[in-house]
Amino acid sequence: MPCRADFCHIGRVSAVRKQNRTQAPLPVIGWREWVGLPGLLPDLIKVKIDTGARTSVLHAFDLRTSRRDGSHWAEFEIHPVQRSGAGAVEVSCEIVEFRKVRSSTGHVELRPVVHMAMEVGSALYDIDVTLTSRDEMGFRMLLGRSAVRRRFLVDPGRSFVQSRASKRQRSRPTDRSDHRQVSDASM
Repeated sequence: MPCRADFCHIGRVSAVRKQNRTQAPLPVIGWREWVGLPGLLPDLIKVKIDTGARTSVLHAFDLRTSRRDGSHWAEFEIHPVQRSGAGAVEVSCEIVEFRKVRSSTGHVELRPVVHMAMEVGSALYDIDVTLTSRDEMGFRMLLGRSAVRRRFLVDPGRSFVQSRASKRQRSRPTDRSDHRQVSDASM
């Protein structure tokens, strides 16, 4: 009989397999999903799941950094709709660190990292997100491995598995421009 991964009894693999059998199965997500960013956006944003990227990234329009009360802050706009400025929201987030990130083109960039809440389906998660200009990319946000690991199974052949956004949320965001501020104390 050929070796099957679920029958492995070598070192740590056996313990991992046994532990996974007793836990609830991970929810499945598609290669793209509608995700909520509570406290930042009134509507959902379409994201691409990118298991090749370690860290999640959000397209930040007019990104500016400043210092307030001894902390670094990022001020920027989020345009939740692809190829549109409709529904733009002005945001201010505390920066937790600056991280060197290599883009898909091989370019290394020092990016601000912020904590934010992410809602997928009915579950809420805290994730780290880097901020950068993604003008040339199709999606306003990418979810990297660190946001997906041990939380979801990714089915690359499906889309919008966990997200059942209303037609209004998908095609017509709110036209008002809000100003949102997020800090660790508010999460």
